[in-house]
Amino acid sequence: MRALLIALPVVSLLIGACASDPHTIDPKTPRDPAPSAPTAAQAKAFADQVDKTLHGLKARSETAEYIKATYITPDTERNAAAAQSDLMGYLSQVIPQAAAFRDVPADAETRRVLTLLRVSSTLPAPADPKLRDELAAVSARLDGHYGEAKACERGKDGKETCRDLQELSTVLETSKDWDVLAKAWTDWHHTAAESKPGYQRLVELGNQGARELGFSDMGELWRSGYDMTPAELEAEIERLWQQVKPLYQKLHCYVRAKLAAKWGEDKVSKSGPLPAHILGNMWAQDWSALYPLVEPYKGATSLDLTKAMKAKKIDANKLVHIGEGFFTSLGLPALPSTFWQRSQFTKPRDREVVCHASAWDVTFAGDVRIKMCIQGNEDDFITVHHELGHIFYYMAYKDLPVLFQSGANDGFHEAIGDAIALSVTPKYLVDLGLFASAAEDDKAVLDQQLHRALEKIAFLPFGRMIDQWRWDVFSGKTPVTEWNKHWWDLKREYQGVVPPAARGEDEFDPGAKYHVPGSTPYMRYFLAAVLQFQFHRALCQAAGFEGPLHQCSIYGSKEAGARLAALLAKGASVPWQDSLEAMTGSRQMDASAILDYFAPLSAWLDQQNKGQTCGW
Repeated sequence: MRALLIALPVVSLLIGACASDPHTIDPKTPRDPAPSAPTAAQAKAFADQVDKTLHGLKARSETAEYIKATYITPDTERNAAAAQSDLMGYLSQVIPQAAAFRDVPADAETRRVLTLLRVSSTLPAPADPKLRDELAAVSARLDGHYGEAKACERGKDGKETCRDLQELSTVLETSKDWDVLAKAWTDWHHTAAESKPGYQRLVELGNQGARELGFSDMGELWRSGYDMTPAELEAEIERLWQQVKPLYQKLHCYVRAKLAAKWGEDKVSKSGPLPAHILGNMWAQDWSALYPLVEPYKGATSLDLTKAMKAKKIDANKLVHIGEGFFTSLGLPALPSTFWQRSQFTKPRDREVVCHASAWDVTFAGDVRIKMCIQGNEDDFITVHHELGHIFYYMAYKDLPVLFQSGANDGFHEAIGDAIALSVTPKYLVDLGLFASAAEDDKAVLDQQLHRALEKIAFLPFGRMIDQWRWDVFSGKTPVTEWNKHWWDLKREYQGVVPPAARGEDEFDPGAKYHVPGSTPYMRYFLAAVLQFQFHRALCQAAGFEGPLHQCSIYGSKEAGARLAALLAKGASVPWQDSLEAMTGSRQMDASAILDYFAPLSAWLDQQNKGQTCGW
């Protein structure tokens, strides 16, 4: 491992705390005065130096991560680990040093930089270089294992066949056979079992790093990055969940009745939780694949987006251009030429890659790109609009200090892309020429609302529980001997979902979800699931839209674009409450916009669920 070749700003030197050895001083010589308190000018100099050095280290690490994600080899993993270790090492030194300026009356920008610096590392490394390198290597290996994982078996002919996540997910989306579904689900989840020891070590090292920074564990560190106390954040999350929980329970009740009718009550109880493997998604977080089974009015809507895309021969490149066109219609700038040269739109045939869709600015200076494995379906259409939301956020704040190059809170970044995707309405699709007409009656509206609820509402409890599991693991509340049990206890409590068969502690089912081995905090997605509707309602108001919220598309509205651009340009330079107020007029996150959006569906579900025993 190479040495850390950077000049670390030493706070003790900045504040004059270095004195001569008293044993060498003539007793008649006056001693140096006591160290003076740090000044505002010194705080700013420290913040400026951190920004410069951190910018370079983050760019090197992000570039290495992108290479690793698009070309998985031991060499790219090692390169990414080295860059990550250097970044971790720098943060582990300057974050404690920043404490010297905690009470300095510095300017607002400097104070904000110092505040964000303290909570900037989601995977904090211990100060010991050997442990830091170990943590970086463990993290890279966990991430790499996930990207290259396959479920393999040897047939009677002696030949081995292997299936990756994409292939196994397709089985879950399309198969009508209970046992085939169960096997595909089990095969993928089993690939995570061998990563459990590595994750245990990651937790140990990450917690040590968090404690060295003054936090009790990584969970407290993660919860400290929201311009409120960790306890206040937890209360806020629970308040938001209680706002939307009744709507989720209605959807669960309706879907369960349909699944019980399909599979029989011996397999799906009409009063119990849902089997995870029959919900059309590997993690039961998106039930869109069930739509043909639960569609309220067969054929009421004629908008088959996947079919229309194929008919119009919209390939990956054309699809991304369509997404770009949405943003430029709002008055935002076009994507740079390097975006088109350096992005990964489709899965390469010659190497292993991480297909999980993501957006990047690898230099934190406008070298933006997306990484996807586009297949040309409706999900890809929505995902492209979402990922480009990240890209335009990156472009808007690229000239800010690097610690401000983030969402106002981490839920904002995801919410922007999702809010844009809410404008993918029938009218927008007609405006693009994908359909000739958007005339849809009440039955078609319910079809469309249920389709979207199978994605948006079904996700809410999963978004709520996944970090709850990690917080409990990080704190030690859940011992390693109960990791899998606690995972399924939470999935049952929040989602009303159970595995197809008993799962023991020899398995590591949390590791079958990318964000766990990838050490990506997940509460951002729950908050985004709320904020996107709050943003959508505010942008529709800016666009002057009058009508039901679910019918609004801001496509082509320069007024909505101006409000959006103002939010994007702020990044994390001000507390999220300030940004939220400027966008929506409120300083509090509010899930009522979800209820407004799905009001027609909610009333319809009440009628459909009469006589049913809802809950589990």
